[in-house]
Amino acid sequence: MAKFMLIMRNTDESLKTMMATPFEEMLDKVGRFNEELISAGVLVAAEGLDDPANGAVIDYEGETPVVTDGPYGETRELFGGFYLIEVASKEEAIEWARRMPSLPGSKCELRRVPSIDEFPQDNEWVIKERGWRERTGQL
Repeated sequence: MAKFMLIMRNTDESLKTMMATPFEEMLDKVGRFNEELISAGVLVAAEGLDDPANGAVIDYEGETPVVTDGPYGETRELFGGFYLIEVASKEEAIEWARRMPSLPGSKCELRRVPSIDEFPQDNEWVIKERGWRERTGQL
């Protein structure tokens, strides 16, 4: 099994459509999809994100990090939430992404989340992280 993150990206067009869609209608669509993921036993985590205007960007380009309050970037550069699923293959993750409720103009970026087992197991930091994951029930 492998973990994949489905990253929801909006566009100006999809944000306008979302704002015009009744909130209960969106909750119903998303709720049904969440229930499918839960029933299939593949959902690990899922979260939506707050308005970018309430966020910040920390830029490490210079010697000292520079903090800029939101909003920032172009809409197409932002993501609005994610699903973390555990499935047998990239193809299965793509099939779930195809079923995800979305609005015209939106996009979903699919990325595999590497397992701790893929890192050198004799590395001091990997050993510490593995211990933390074991203590918190993640392994």
